[in-house]
Amino acid sequence: MVIEGTYTAIVTPFRDEAGQPVDWDALDALLEAQIAGGITGIVPCGTTGESPTLTREEHAAVIERTVKRAKGRAQVIAGTGSNSTHEAVASSQHAERAGVDAVMVVVPYYNRPTQDGLYAHFVAIAKSVRVPVVVYNVPARTGADLMPETLARIAEAAPNVVATKEATGNVLRAQKIAQMMGPRMTVLSGDDALTLPMCAVGARGVISVASNVLPAEVSRATRLALEGPAAEARKAHLALLPLYEALFLEANPAPVKAALALRGVMRDVVRGPMAACTEGTRKVIAAVLEAYAAGGR
Repeated sequence: MVIEGTYTAIVTPFRDEAGQPVDWDALDALLEAQIAGGITGIVPCGTTGESPTLTREEHAAVIERTVKRAKGRAQVIAGTGSNSTHEAVASSQHAERAGVDAVMVVVPYYNRPTQDGLYAHFVAIAKSVRVPVVVYNVPARTGADLMPETLARIAEAAPNVVATKEATGNVLRAQKIAQMMGPRMTVLSGDDALTLPMCAVGARGVISVASNVLPAEVSRATRLALEGPAAEARKAHLALLPLYEALFLEANPAPVKAALALRGVMRDVVRGPMAACTEGTRKVIAAVLEAYAAGGR
């Protein structure tokens, strides 16, 4: 499996009613739009998919539904991480049975394990499945930072750990991993705004929030970042930069759900403790989308 290109960290649509059940029709429509937009793959049940507030049953069903819709038309890399090694193993094994192409496992959150604890966690999960494993490092969300040296140890012990979603917000970290591990470890940007600079130092694509809204445009920008010409890559990246920034004015995924609601794709509903974004942020998002449509590219 080649992991390269644009992967959409897909949102989980909810209905605006008691219990906020998953809006399966909206999810199906969103998945079809992503595939039509030419994205490389879909990542269900990540941070953007509000995995911490999905029930186990919903988590399993979202992955199964995504595989059913996308299999053979786009790669599916399912988020299966947990702050419990046992839970992450069970979730990863379920995703493998469901037919995913790979799993993405986030650094355990809240309990702040040591580097040795992180090593044992990821090796146990990787050895429990046969599919490729993408490690997801996002210290701002988890409270723990997986060091490049630990990632190299994990990869040595578990050959199916083949990629990392690098969301430290630090291009130097991506550069260090590329320097240390070369083609052995595929680096994917975990921040839309850093896709171009990270690709310049060796990353092979992005797991994107913005591609929920503009899949074709983000896919094109990523292709240019990987293949050039450099001037066109800069132009495409900078044209999308206002959207990248607007989608993180408040905690993800509230802004991207607001953007999708503005486009009539789904309801603007997040689960507590998340809150829908403010009216001021909505206005910024609307203005950015309007400017881009009017020729901001």
